[in-house]
Amino acid sequence: MTDKHAGSCFCGAVTIEVTGAPEAMGYCHCRSCRSWSAGPVNAFTLWKPDNVKVTQGTQYIGHFQKTALSDRQFCTRCGGHLMTAHPTFGLTDVFAATIPSLAFVPGVHVNYAETVLPMKDGLPKLRDFPAELGGSGESVPE
Repeated sequence: MTDKHAGSCFCGAVTIEVTGAPEAMGYCHCRSCRSWSAGPVNAFTLWKPDNVKVTQGTQYIGHFQKTALSDRQFCTRCGGHLMTAHPTFGLTDVFAATIPSLAFVPGVHVNYAETVLPMKDGLPKLRDFPAELGGSGESVPE
């Protein structure tokens, strides 16, 4: 049986479904994610794009693409954040809070060199991105 989890924007106009298991879960500390999420850290779940489906409200999805790396998607009715497509990585970040039935089990911190909220949780802290995604893969201390 395939795991399925449903989620939605803040007002419920846009609903999504993710299937299977995420490729990775963790925290991003980069300035862009902090600014976009309006928080000191962003909790991410990364999925293969084929495992993410909009099930309702595609007409309400707005896009903001500051760089080619990230197509940030939100509901145009309520402003609720939904996901960020990362085409160069071949992954889609569905914000952890968007899919409440998924057990969030973080495995890594990325862009920790930019943190404004040090977190001592024993998880690996990467200066930027993993090497397989084009980063240095370099660890930094907690």
